[in-house]
Amino acid sequence: MVDSHWYPAGERTMSAPTTPAATTISPLRLGLRENLAQFSLLVGVNALVGGMIGQERTVLPLLAKQEFGLTAFTATLTFIVAFGAVKAVTNFFAGTLSDRYGRKPVLVAGWIIALPIPLLLIWAPNWGWVIFANVMLGVNQGLTWSTTVIMKIDLVGPTKRGFAMGMNEAAGYGAVAITALATGYIAQHAGLRPEPFFLGIAYAGLGLGLSVFFVHETRGHARHEAANHVATIEAHHDALTTGEIFRLTSFSDKALSSCSQAGLVNNLNDGLAWGLFPIFFAGAGLSIGRIGVLAALYPAVWGLGQLYTGGLSDRIGRKPLIVGGMLTQAVAIAWIAATGSFSAWAVGAMVLGAGTAMVYPTLLAAIGDVAHPTWRARSVGVYRLWRDGGFAIGALLAGILADLISIPAAIYAVAALTAVSGLVVAVRMYETHPR
Repeated sequence: MVDSHWYPAGERTMSAPTTPAATTISPLRLGLRENLAQFSLLVGVNALVGGMIGQERTVLPLLAKQEFGLTAFTATLTFIVAFGAVKAVTNFFAGTLSDRYGRKPVLVAGWIIALPIPLLLIWAPNWGWVIFANVMLGVNQGLTWSTTVIMKIDLVGPTKRGFAMGMNEAAGYGAVAITALATGYIAQHAGLRPEPFFLGIAYAGLGLGLSVFFVHETRGHARHEAANHVATIEAHHDALTTGEIFRLTSFSDKALSSCSQAGLVNNLNDGLAWGLFPIFFAGAGLSIGRIGVLAALYPAVWGLGQLYTGGLSDRIGRKPLIVGGMLTQAVAIAWIAATGSFSAWAVGAMVLGAGTAMVYPTLLAAIGDVAHPTWRARSVGVYRLWRDGGFAIGALLAGILADLISIPAAIYAVAALTAVSGLVVAVRMYETHPR
């Protein structure tokens, strides 16, 4: 049944044509094969989105200490706190804005905001400029990454949702890995600034151009799916307010709320890996080049692994991968704290990437399973609000513990939280995949 509260006046007749002439309008079709060109383009756009984060992964924690003289870990990680807090809030509004104004305008706005970010990092005379650049990066990532997720869900429909999320996240985090490796190599040979950030200038310009001239609006595909959608939970089929969607996604629904807390803890891990791991490795005497390799291994396995795990969740269900992935991450993080050589850390980084690959696309697919198309974009926004809030919480927690006790203590604490999160999913979440 079409939700009569969802379609604006004048659009209802489009979903139920009454004349032969109306049926000649090109119908929208859901599916990966049917929308392969746009889907592939959006995969490429999201790779550029990931590259904007990748330009910072190796260089910025080292820049804090070597060029700006920051010694307290809490102060060093303020750039991740700023990024995570702003990205989390932007994710929430990105879903609402894309429902109201369309997906493409939100995507384009995100890329416009990206343009000055690498320039700010290049010219920053003090750490305040770096924090401001990461506030803008949070807005950029919240608008662009959220929108590419929503657009791919719109295009493929329910049967390939896990695979679509795997492709999306693989592209983004594959680009994070490649860029982290490239900037580490560049910094090793040319210095921490400005050369590593030239990649960001290219990514922002290319992302904006592709989004303006080649990306098409996909909101109509969500409307098309809504006309034939059967809700996972019948009570959720009716139109909901944004406040109701927030409560449902955050607390009330056992699957949606389980995914939200798991997403938060997952990105808490990533905040640790982004901010503290390079400092931890540098303290052991590793060169910038070797730190770049470790910084790249984790998102590389994460990105490539999602090419398999996203589709796997379409076959075996969402819950097993989420539980297994969180527990795998916990073991890997504890391993990194307990060992002290490049080869051991490389193993830990790869296992951490594998665990994250099991979780990341599967959480998004589970949200898409439960949420009705009429409010799915807002539910994705709420989930991503919690998930990316983990960056800020993780950076604060890790920084405080590292300052008060030690870096290994901070890493062990995050490992314990990750294990608890996996157990919460095991106990609370129901299976969402419509097998």
